[in-house]
Amino acid sequence: MTPASRSILITGASSGIGYHCAHVLRDRGWRVFASCRAEEDCARLRAEGFESPRLDYADPASIEAGLAEVLTATGGTLDALYNNGAHACPGAVEDLPTDALREIFEVNVFGWHELTRRVIPVMRAQGHGRIVNCSSVLGFVPYRWRGAYGASKFALEGLTRILALEMADTPIKVVLIQPGPVTSKIRVNSIPHFERWVDWKNSPRRAQYEGDLLRRLYQPGPKDRWELGPEAVAKALITALDHPSPRPSYKVTTPTRVMGVVMRLFPERWVARFLARQ
Repeated sequence: MTPASRSILITGASSGIGYHCAHVLRDRGWRVFASCRAEEDCARLRAEGFESPRLDYADPASIEAGLAEVLTATGGTLDALYNNGAHACPGAVEDLPTDALREIFEVNVFGWHELTRRVIPVMRAQGHGRIVNCSSVLGFVPYRWRGAYGASKFALEGLTRILALEMADTPIKVVLIQPGPVTSKIRVNSIPHFERWVDWKNSPRRAQYEGDLLRRLYQPGPKDRWELGPEAVAKALITALDHPSPRPSYKVTTPTRVMGVVMRLFPERWVARFLARQ
């Protein structure tokens, strides 16, 4: 296939990584369906020349309708799916209501699974396909205050790696991308979820919230020294889509690559002590 003949559905394309990847792939000749959760974001992307179906991972009806819109436009084919949309809910695990976990899993795991299951028969029928899931360094490294997001990404990584094994006897390739600190709106977008679910004022960890998490959330400092722009993820995505035999996963940013080595080679107790001080 020539690049101009290839189509891709990108979720969470309203900003950050998804938005940048949509532009990069369109510039490379892909037919990009840049989906968003909110209709106003879809309208903005349509004004930029994208085909932008509304697709909300928390709404199964929108998943079905959004994919149907894509398949109608392409005549029933889809060469690639980039699962990217997600949100976070920071807070100590003991302060997270179970419903907060249900909500984040609905979006970050179950919605991805729903969409992926609907795409697989399309790719089987056409005889090829790429499914790329955007995880995180927090999908294999535990980190304080990130229990909900980390748990969803750990689950996603397990599900994705098992799916990749099961798809090994098919022409469908499944790949993980694991970004570290990348410029996006995930911090800002996490604030409403934190304010809705976490009663930090009545937490036994109130002093820790005031001394650490609240400052990170509401008073962000200078850019992280290792932080990269979304173009770093776009580069990994291009490789995952174009390489005839892509790797199971691509780590993006120095901290992610370093922690990949640390988690494999260093004693678990040493790693736990190190992470407890971060």
